[in-house]
Amino acid sequence: MSASLLGQPLLESRIASLSLVHRGKVRDIYAVGDDKLLIVTTDRLSAFDVVMPTPIPGKGEVLTRVSAFWFDKLKSIVPSQALDIAPETVVADNERDQVAGRAIVVKKLKALSVEAIVRGYLVGSGWKEYQASQSVCGIALPAGLKQAERLPQPIFTPSTKAAVGAHDENINFEQMAELIGADLAKQVRDVSLALYKAAAEYALTRGIIIADTKFEFGLDEKGQLVWIDEALTPDSSRFWPADQYQPGSNPSSFDKQFVRDWLEASGWNKQAPGPELPAEIVARTSEKYREAMSRLLG
Repeated sequence: MSASLLGQPLLESRIASLSLVHRGKVRDIYAVGDDKLLIVTTDRLSAFDVVMPTPIPGKGEVLTRVSAFWFDKLKSIVPSQALDIAPETVVADNERDQVAGRAIVVKKLKALSVEAIVRGYLVGSGWKEYQASQSVCGIALPAGLKQAERLPQPIFTPSTKAAVGAHDENINFEQMAELIGADLAKQVRDVSLALYKAAAEYALTRGIIIADTKFEFGLDEKGQLVWIDEALTPDSSRFWPADQYQPGSNPSSFDKQFVRDWLEASGWNKQAPGPELPAEIVARTSEKYREAMSRLLG
């Protein structure tokens, strides 16, 4: 484990040498000239669409390293916005510790207004909808499927992109086509499914089931589709240990499940601000993120 993973957690970056563009749930984005951005992945954790006041040590570097791995591994399917520029070179000397191991310099692109979600297993909100209608996001599924069961084929279920503090809304493919155009919608769907299938196949060889995941895309100056934000991380995906998987129950996952479970039991009303997290929950969550990275990257 690198030294930075064991260092001081970063709840919020303060890069004075660059202009702040946006502070999201997890990432802080700064302008690097007119055509590039610096994305700093903090150790913030969001649960139930609320950012918790307690950081998870090492989380930002895990997400950054896992994303870089997938962007490179799957670049033959779709290019990413990542640039081969060291983040330490675009900030002041006294700010380098804020970006080391947790930041990336990327092309500035026009982001699409939808999130591309691929589900390979029946779980979460999809399981709830299936129980009521035998479908997920309007896609009919066979009868008799169990919770967490592998779907006959992965399905594409897009959603809108909500602002911080708001909830994403599931939409069907036709609604997505109305938002971004039919040709682009088809391309996003096909690329998302190809990315998921390739990643899921590889992850299984490392003892991880990717139950579902979320992709984001943008367009470059030529109108070419580009993969942006993060790539198949424990934040954007549901990772399960393959050796513990059993259809019929919701498997434990390599993510913030410890936090979600604790919050559910705490009596918190799921409105901001979120409560401070106990040290044990923080430590166990941090370890889950690191384990996911160790399994995937070796």
